[in-house]
Amino acid sequence: MIINTFQIFFLLVHTSYLVCQPARSQRLGLTIEFYLPAPSSSSFLCYAAPGHLSWVNESPRCPFPLPSPTWPTHTLSPATVLASFYSSQMTGSSSRPRLLPLLSCRSACQLYDGARPRVLPRLAVASAACARCITSHAHARDSHQQLRLRLNLSLSLSRPRLGCGFTALLGSTPSTPSRGKKTKSSVKLSSLPQGLVDAAPLPDLQDDGDPAYPTVVLQARRNMQKFENCVLLTRVGGFYELYFEHAEEYGPLLNLKVAQKKTNAGPVPLAGFPFFQLDRFLRTLVLDLNCYVAVAEEFPNDPGDKAKSGGLMHDRRVARVITPGTLIDENFLDPYANNYVLAIHIDNEAPQPSTEKAGLGPLSTPIGLAWVDVSTGQFYTQATTVTSLSSILSRVGPREIVVDEVLESRRDHQLFSVLAEDKHFITFTPRGDFLPVSEWHSMLESEIPAQTIADFAPNEAQAGSLLLQYVKDRLQGLSMKLQPPLRHEDLAVLAMDKNTMRALEIKQTIRDGVFRGSLLHAVRRTVTKGGARLLNLWLCAPSTCLDTIWARQNMVEYFIQHGDERDEIIVLLRKSHDSQRLVQKFAFGRGDADDLIGLANTIRAVQDISNILSETSESGLPDSKKSSKTKRKTRKVEQDSLIRPASCFASSLSRIKLEEPVKLAERIRRSIDEEGLVQQHQNEDSEANQLLSLAEDVVAAEGTQGDATSLPKSSKKKKPMSIRDYYSDDNTAFIMKPAASPGLKKLHAKLSGLLQEKLELGDTLRESLSAPSLTLRWTPNLGHVCHVKGKDVRAEGIAGYSAVSSSRSTRTFYVTEWTDLGQRIHQTRFEIGSEETRIFTELRAAVVANLVKLRRNASVLDELDVTTSFARLAIEQGLTRPILNNSTSHTIIGGRHPTVEGGLREQGRSFTRNDCHVGQGAAPSVTPPNPKVDSITDQDNRETASAPEHSPEGRLLLITGPNMAGKSTYLRQNALITVLAQAGCYVPASHATLGIVDAVFSRVGSADNLYRDQSTFMVEMLETAQILRLATPRSFVIMDEIGRGTAPEDGEAIAFACLHHLATVNKCRALFATHFHGLADLSLNRGLHVSGGGPVEMYCTDIEEDGEGGFVYVHKLRMGVNRHSHALKVARLAGLPETTIAVAKEILDHHRQDSDV
Repeated sequence: MIINTFQIFFLLVHTSYLVCQPARSQRLGLTIEFYLPAPSSSSFLCYAAPGHLSWVNESPRCPFPLPSPTWPTHTLSPATVLASFYSSQMTGSSSRPRLLPLLSCRSACQLYDGARPRVLPRLAVASAACARCITSHAHARDSHQQLRLRLNLSLSLSRPRLGCGFTALLGSTPSTPSRGKKTKSSVKLSSLPQGLVDAAPLPDLQDDGDPAYPTVVLQARRNMQKFENCVLLTRVGGFYELYFEHAEEYGPLLNLKVAQKKTNAGPVPLAGFPFFQLDRFLRTLVLDLNCYVAVAEEFPNDPGDKAKSGGLMHDRRVARVITPGTLIDENFLDPYANNYVLAIHIDNEAPQPSTEKAGLGPLSTPIGLAWVDVSTGQFYTQATTVTSLSSILSRVGPREIVVDEVLESRRDHQLFSVLAEDKHFITFTPRGDFLPVSEWHSMLESEIPAQTIADFAPNEAQAGSLLLQYVKDRLQGLSMKLQPPLRHEDLAVLAMDKNTMRALEIKQTIRDGVFRGSLLHAVRRTVTKGGARLLNLWLCAPSTCLDTIWARQNMVEYFIQHGDERDEIIVLLRKSHDSQRLVQKFAFGRGDADDLIGLANTIRAVQDISNILSETSESGLPDSKKSSKTKRKTRKVEQDSLIRPASCFASSLSRIKLEEPVKLAERIRRSIDEEGLVQQHQNEDSEANQLLSLAEDVVAAEGTQGDATSLPKSSKKKKPMSIRDYYSDDNTAFIMKPAASPGLKKLHAKLSGLLQEKLELGDTLRESLSAPSLTLRWTPNLGHVCHVKGKDVRAEGIAGYSAVSSSRSTRTFYVTEWTDLGQRIHQTRFEIGSEETRIFTELRAAVVANLVKLRRNASVLDELDVTTSFARLAIEQGLTRPILNNSTSHTIIGGRHPTVEGGLREQGRSFTRNDCHVGQGAAPSVTPPNPKVDSITDQDNRETASAPEHSPEGRLLLITGPNMAGKSTYLRQNALITVLAQAGCYVPASHATLGIVDAVFSRVGSADNLYRDQSTFMVEMLETAQILRLATPRSFVIMDEIGRGTAPEDGEAIAFACLHHLATVNKCRALFATHFHGLADLSLNRGLHVSGGGPVEMYCTDIEEDGEGGFVYVHKLRMGVNRHSHALKVARLAGLPETTIAVAKEILDHHRQDSDV
């Protein structure tokens, strides 16, 4: 029969498709056999010669005659196509995967066998293409497993019988039938498709003419290409490894030795570390080097995948991409601070705004913000402007900022000038399709209210969509359950820009940038990690809502007055765990048995705390003769109607949900075996020590002393065990109690019976064989064996058994009874492990089902932790409850700096207290109120706030005085007292009555920004301009040394202009410190002083001299103006040479004489 060459090619291409479709092969009458070659088999190479299809390197040769070809048509007889290849199994660094490059067609009439071209007839080209298709298809699945593929294809084209087989080949998908009688199918010539086959070429993952990489290296190369902007860590057994350029670049940075892995493709750079050191190296890569890290884990192949992949045990694919902002539960994650990733959306189609007049900076460009802490699930959004972005970033403190990749080419955008100020870590990502707010529910723990959805601004929704898609991509398919987003516009908080946060040292010091010495360090007394994060939030964003502040103060007051309840709650808080992050781990499917135990303990603590809060009352101090527990037992006898919880805890108790969580905790305690967990941890430490011992051996052989010191210390809990001991029957640790399920109980009973049989069998064998040293063992290599030693080796009963391993003093042999029993024991242990996995999965699902309740309970614990810490701080440092109202007054009596006072106390020195009367409105008398006044209810607060009328005070205090006399300290302490008061904390003062402040601004200190070509004076003017533009009548402003960075005349003019603007335009409460004494005269002359009806009041500090050159600073403020800065005294204290001091004194005296004239 005459058929077209293209028709032959079509049949052969589909033949290659059938190699991986057994069901279709059966329908077509094809026989596909898989078997391993013999160890002595040689490689096969297929080539075609005119008229024949032959196989070389095979004895005997099996030629199949074919008619001499002609073009364009040929005569085809039935033939059997045989395609065979193999590869050796990879073992270590010397592995040589040898997939035969079988017949790769390069041009119409050329065929390559990997060594040299051979010109073939055109018919053979089609056959070669078929063979190459088969090879490439199998090669794409596995390039290192031993496999021979034999395809016997019998297709008769002479008889016109059209069976259903070819119909299936053309596209139908029948179900897999049962294997029946082998049949032959025939097809009519007219049924064959004509012309070119419209089929995409199969991917050629590796050049057939080049040697192949080992499978592990090939998988790593593919992952590196897929995640090209990430550092790839590939799990290989007990190690994580880097390959190629990643090993060369990051190996030295991680202090890892870079080796060369030998392959057929040449040496491959390789570096690695034991798996238990993953967190250590992730910390270096993610936090120190700011890298994206893709972690490729080993995933066991199921039998189906193993068959498709040619026997591969594991598939290595990227399980997660780790970035600075998407940490979940890593050990290096800061437990005391939130780890936010923040997305910024700017409308790219909006025109770039023009600038205002010189000096006023860019106009406000609307932007949308969304930020989330992946480790806790906290989610926030905000619509704002570029002008306010710097302040928001300072408050939120994101570890990573995500921006649309479209903006990467627009580096001149004003957004990047803001982000460059603090060197934020920026990630550019594709925006993707917009995800409306209504479709976020799949990633949230609960629905978003319809009204909240309607309130979202367009930019805000776009930022949320960008953020959620980015996080979802980084997590690589992990389930994500975030809390519903909170719109920041709905949160009434005090605003502080980054300059204010820095000047007030809220989270770190100005000089060193460290935590010690900051406000957060001075006031933190929390005992839980969640409470520490909440305290951080309250201090960085104090509330402006009176009801919220009073609720916090009421709880603090109660805990101050009821010390027993406070201490008992603190003890219970210490027993709880970081449940916010624990619950989030389970939402990601990552929680383990230890996390379940921690969660159960936390639920128990919540239950006990709820009982304590429920039994509180509005009454005064408790009876000192009775303990808290005794009183609660007594109250239980009383009628419940006579006991009413304190109103300050009503909101907390209403949010605590215990019914389902308590059931969950009881189930966890009934299921998890804590003793088994301890044993499991010991086993894991042993495995880690084995790998560490291996690493130490490698370092000793090839490394240096520096490499040895970089290794971690081994655990001393338990000595490293052998592999035999590690896998022994007695070393298996179960983490579930037998009572966890009926099935598990039966399996444990069965295992106990089998272990008893083992003991009886051992006794029987020792007695029957007269071998007291006989032991029943299992080894990975030999299986279940009997082992004897010493003189028992020569016992008469032992001689009847053939030894599988022996020495002069030991003998190992098989006993059928122990082999059968050991297999049953191992099978039972496997079934127990499977049942434990099933139970553990159910417990995880139960945790996720109670996600909302557990998170709400955790939030109550965090609030109680912060308020009890405030109470402890107030008692420890003698703090006072501030009175807050809606006025614009600011009255503080006996105020102290919360951090400076602590530093002086450590030196044995005392702090000088100062008063502050700023603003108009109600002010209290000098006598402090009675600290025992019960002000638990909000109504009591409102009554206390109405103090007797006082003569109006100036809104702006102009403060002069010597250097080092405490002006800057005075400014900062009053701003910090405001922050603490609105955070709900007691304040370091004898009395404080404060009007609510909407924002705190600070212009203190000097710094330049040479990178942005800004001098010290320019930076000062930029910060001052922002304050003058944004301050409102409810703001509190502190300014220090305005105008000092330029000539005295210019500086004084600018300083007075700023003072005038604050007093007449902003009309805010302000403290203005200066060394320009002429400002006092200008204020008097222009009618700004309170004596002339203006808002400016004048105060100063001073020094006292003894007449003999000695002096002491007077830090107490007094009314008036000090026209001497006494700078030479400070210079002498700093150690300037006396000659320099003398010259300076001469010049200063000369200036004073000129001024007097």
